[in-house]
Amino acid sequence: MHFVNADRAVRRKAPFLTDEFLPTANEPVVVRRVDALAANKGSHRIGFIFHSAYCCSTLLANAYDRPGAAVGIKEPTILNDLVGWRLRGGAPDKIGAILRDALDLLARPFEAGETAIIKPSNVVNGLARAMISARPEAGVLLIYAPLKTYVTSIANKGLRGRLWVRELLTKQLKEGLINFGFSSEELFNQSDLQVAALGWLAQHRLFTKIADSWPARVRTVSSEALLANPRDALAALDKLFGVASDSAARDEVIDTVFRRHAKSGESFTSENRTSDQRNALEVHGEEISLVYDWAKLVADQAAIKFDLPNPLIAGA
Repeated sequence: MHFVNADRAVRRKAPFLTDEFLPTANEPVVVRRVDALAANKGSHRIGFIFHSAYCCSTLLANAYDRPGAAVGIKEPTILNDLVGWRLRGGAPDKIGAILRDALDLLARPFEAGETAIIKPSNVVNGLARAMISARPEAGVLLIYAPLKTYVTSIANKGLRGRLWVRELLTKQLKEGLINFGFSSEELFNQSDLQVAALGWLAQHRLFTKIADSWPARVRTVSSEALLANPRDALAALDKLFGVASDSAARDEVIDTVFRRHAKSGESFTSENRTSDQRNALEVHGEEISLVYDWAKLVADQAAIKFDLPNPLIAGA
């Protein structure tokens, strides 16, 4: 196990817990797994936020940086590494054992009584079922952006976004998640935004299966419902995750975390998000509409519903 020295302030500032954003990442302390586990005293409560990208999941992880109550874990590298090992053909039993140990270590709080809220990268979604099974006490949130919002966000990211969805599709193909009846040639001939829509549909189908499998402890919400009603959403999440809080603490989170861009830290509001979407639609509107209509047909054929079960709040 490679450990990086990152105190609460460093982890709060870093958008993701990856080498790129951790200043001491090139100077890890390497510890045998058995020794790391032996030094990990006690059992610590955990919660999960799984997401389909560009849907305010980092915002939510930031909302659970609450000293004494919760600590947010944003896309830790070790989970990405396990996915890479899996895609290279790693033995499932060995991956499962290290996954369970990794979750135990990630759950360590800064202060006693804190719940660790882990938000993996969306490339880790293929391991979500194993993670949920490994931690039967964990509350689970599945958050997503509506399809048109998601595709618009990809278009707004330019070449970087278009390359990213193709990279994601490559991983999803290896995991057997892209089974919509398209041949390899047909997939190759699809546009970037069609690829983005297929990736969204694959994750949505997976989320539906997860929500149906654990109805008592899995809840779902869209990014738009979260932003429209953050107070009710946070109250429901506090209950789901078992995080001690009250309305005053949640209002403070809304007045601070929800008023800043989750990754840059700059001042940001839902109006800014709406403006970004509107600008992208002005440039790419025709392509987005065509892809959206096409994706609805694919969804109908695959029996994928756009609304997920087990909503966190009304209108989720």
